[in-house]
Amino acid sequence: MVLLAGAVGLLDAGPATATTAAQAGHSTVVPRCAGLEHTTIPASVMSLPTTGGRVVSTSVRTGVVGGETLVYCQVDADLFPVDRSAPAIKMSLALPYDWNRKAMMFGGGGYNGTIPDLAGNVPFGPVDRPVPLARGYATFASDSGHRQDPAAPPSLDGSFGLNDEALHNFAAGDALKKTRDASLFLIRHAYGTRPAEVYFAGGSTGGREALVAAQRWPTAFDGVISAFPAWNNLSEGLYLGYLTQILSGPGAFPGPEKQTLLYDSVIRACDGLDGVEDNVVSHPGGCHFDPHVLRCPRGADTGPDCLSDPQIRAVTAMSSPFAWPYRIASGETSYPGFPFLSGADMRTPFLGFGQTAPAHPMPVTSGYGMQYWDQWVRYFLTRDPHYNSLDLDPRNPGKWLARISHLSTVQDRNDADLGPFARAGGKLILLHGAADELVSDRSTSDYYERVRDILGPRSTDAFLRYYLLPGANHANFGTPAFAASTDSLSALERWVEQGRPPTNPTVADTAHDRTRPLCEYPRWPEYRAGDPDTASSFVCTR
Repeated sequence: MVLLAGAVGLLDAGPATATTAAQAGHSTVVPRCAGLEHTTIPASVMSLPTTGGRVVSTSVRTGVVGGETLVYCQVDADLFPVDRSAPAIKMSLALPYDWNRKAMMFGGGGYNGTIPDLAGNVPFGPVDRPVPLARGYATFASDSGHRQDPAAPPSLDGSFGLNDEALHNFAAGDALKKTRDASLFLIRHAYGTRPAEVYFAGGSTGGREALVAAQRWPTAFDGVISAFPAWNNLSEGLYLGYLTQILSGPGAFPGPEKQTLLYDSVIRACDGLDGVEDNVVSHPGGCHFDPHVLRCPRGADTGPDCLSDPQIRAVTAMSSPFAWPYRIASGETSYPGFPFLSGADMRTPFLGFGQTAPAHPMPVTSGYGMQYWDQWVRYFLTRDPHYNSLDLDPRNPGKWLARISHLSTVQDRNDADLGPFARAGGKLILLHGAADELVSDRSTSDYYERVRDILGPRSTDAFLRYYLLPGANHANFGTPAFAASTDSLSALERWVEQGRPPTNPTVADTAHDRTRPLCEYPRWPEYRAGDPDTASSFVCTR
């Protein structure tokens, strides 16, 4: 990405109507770029407490993304905290030359701490369609109110949790609304008008943020894409802590060879349940692999071709619900477990369960979930950076129970009454890979069922679609069985702007050049006849 010096004069001319050669006849508004330099953002434009903000830099930029040449004004700003010891929220805004009069906010990932790519795509986005910025969206995002330590693994620095305002900016989602309000203020000053529609898209922590936006501020966004959302953040943390305890036990951790053995065995057992053998478990609900068939003689660890008794217990725990024997204020009682016995692959070192067992200090090779728990215990829960997270058992937290219960009200964003969002005209597309190894698809299914229980099937269908993507893992990390790609943004636009709900959508596997129908949960794609690489050869069935 480089500065486009020759375009500065044109793009700083002030709000004006222009026509590009690339889109003859398409009326566009040129953003004021240099005119935004050092602009003060009043605290009054944000609905949550801040001490205002300020634009710290502007620049006109150009770049090529997906074959599209993008010319836009990037605005970087700080939003100042109420607590002087809290970090500022750092945010960025991309204002395209060829603005489509829409805006898109991107969510983050993990513990955040960096600003998402403004020229990025929506989760599971299409590779054959322009990204939102190239479509003409004004895009914006923030670091959620803290900056990651560059020495820490990506998105795994929880040290900001020592400060209450920073914690609420991240965990309760306060930074989302502050960033949204400030961005719309700057968009209006840049173009002389507000966007006609404002959308939100995010996955994992970003998917959780998408649901926070719909729950807490039902009129703030017209449409939301929430992918693999970690909505019950504290509850999943307790589950990850439970697994950390088990996997740190003597001989319990299944190394990479045994992870491969388990995955290959599950695929062999369940691949054909959908009518075709394609290395994808399309019917995970019908797959109930028993790891005991891989038991080593007498349960001892005799090599890579079998599982010992401690490893079978660990694999079973990783794939089963965990219910804690106490109450927490959010009302959550359990986490449903990961689909490792129905198609998920735990070999992804960054996202799954890594190459080495959990220990103290926590190794960076122990798996993302174990490191996430370790950061949470040290900075959110005990606020003791030297605390040994292996000493805390989520089954019996002792003196830490009151703090856990309090944090649950901040981190478990579990309000399933989306009626206000629906009545405001909002539309929501939920996506989750059935082979997700970091955020359980069963958890998203649970949230979806809660929404339906409260609002009823007809009212839910009027504003919400939930799709489970067979074979897709967390954020298409590594080499998934199914590298999912679907144009959810175009579907959301048609629904919001034209009142046309999604109809017979498809999802492509970009790694294997094949397509499948995108089935509404709880349906799944069953092969009937024809080319097994073509969506039309499948039907969505229960």
